Amino acid sequence: MKRDASAAAYARACRVLPGGVNSPVRAFRAVGVPPVFAARARGSRVWDEDGNEYIDYICSFGPMIFGHAPDFLLEGMEEAAAHGLSYGLPTVREIEMAEQITAAYPAAEMVRMVNSGTEATMSAIRVARGYTGRDKFIKFEGCYHGHSDCLLVQAGSGALTYGVPTSPGVPAEVVRDTIVCRYNDLESVREAFVQNPGEIAAVIVEPVAGNMGVVPPKPGFLQGLREICTREGAALLFDEVITGFRLAYGGAAERFGVKPDLVCFGKIIGAGMPVGAYGGRRELMEYVSPTGPVYQAGTLSGNPLAMFLGLRQLRMLESRREVYQELEDNAAFFESELRAALDRLGLPFCVNRAGSILSLFFTQGPVESYDDVSRCDTERFARYDRALLERGVLAAPSQFEALFLSAAHSRNDLARTARAMEEALAASAEG
Repeated sequence: MKRDASAAAYARACRVLPGGVNSPVRAFRAVGVPPVFAARARGSRVWDEDGNEYIDYICSFGPMIFGHAPDFLLEGMEEAAAHGLSYGLPTVREIEMAEQITAAYPAAEMVRMVNSGTEATMSAIRVARGYTGRDKFIKFEGCYHGHSDCLLVQAGSGALTYGVPTSPGVPAEVVRDTIVCRYNDLESVREAFVQNPGEIAAVIVEPVAGNMGVVPPKPGFLQGLREICTREGAALLFDEVITGFRLAYGGAAERFGVKPDLVCFGKIIGAGMPVGAYGGRRELMEYVSPTGPVYQAGTLSGNPLAMFLGLRQLRMLESRREVYQELEDNAAFFESELRAALDRLGLPFCVNRAGSILSLFFTQGPVESYDDVSRCDTERFARYDRALLERGVLAAPSQFEALFLSAAHSRNDLARTARAMEEALAASAEG
């Protein structure tokens, strides 16, 4: 498979962009090849600058739940754009979006639109601190909540890929109040509260960790966090940037039956546009300016075109709730095909899945924590990922990212992918 045009684009990009990309994982450095430069996408497929066709399981890291450029999203978009791309004024669509989210997610009685998941988590932490009058908060090893300073400690995703869990440029005093606990370990959380009585404002968690690969919560973990936070007067904050509107229409809160005090959403609520939101109980959200003293603002928040597309996607999900069962069934089929391939090859690798997101870990399972993930054979993963690309399958170029299925992936796509993965796994044994 020739990728000359992508290689040329990368060389050109490296002259004007740090590392040739605008987000580190896209550089494909973890798998040792130049990045794939996308030219277009439709349904379950992406085509690169060389014209190569791939079955895509990146799906913009989650929001393309109906696949790329579905017709229902494209209809009327030109007319919506013609009405204006940004006003710096409120619009009725922002109200409609807030009403859509609050109806879908009862824990979010009010919401504030922002432009990214990073903005959402940063702002929600500020609200929790302002409301409680406390400074400290808990996050978990391997969970990534965006690149704001106080959260970039023992992070997953790109930070984990490049072995920089704590980034240079983050002052020590900024992370002084960030307490890192072990994901799926309630005892570490209890101990943190014992050691910091009356000082912890919030616990922020990915209800299904998705930035150290897919690591689901153990039974009782999220319920335990809810009980601890309620007892200690701290806010429980769900980062549903990945899981929101993907695991279920009501996100992880619906799937696991646990109600957070605050929640963050990302690009899925904009159908892939640069969008985020945070929300929660009314009494917390009324602490946000201009109602309350916690300041947060953004000129482009609630962008009219993003609201148009996001509402289209959320309303389609609401009207087609059966899509979640279809995705679950297809993902279960895909998982079974992958497990069968591992059995045929006699490999002790681990497969984790939550709904329509899945990871193949290059280590013996179970994989339940950051420590488990850190044992993965990343060199073999790199060989495997390169072999997948050669077979026309586009997976995230990192052991620590997830595979995302969409409603556009057919059973034929999944079966073909499973065969390609088996071949790539066999090829990865050859150093």
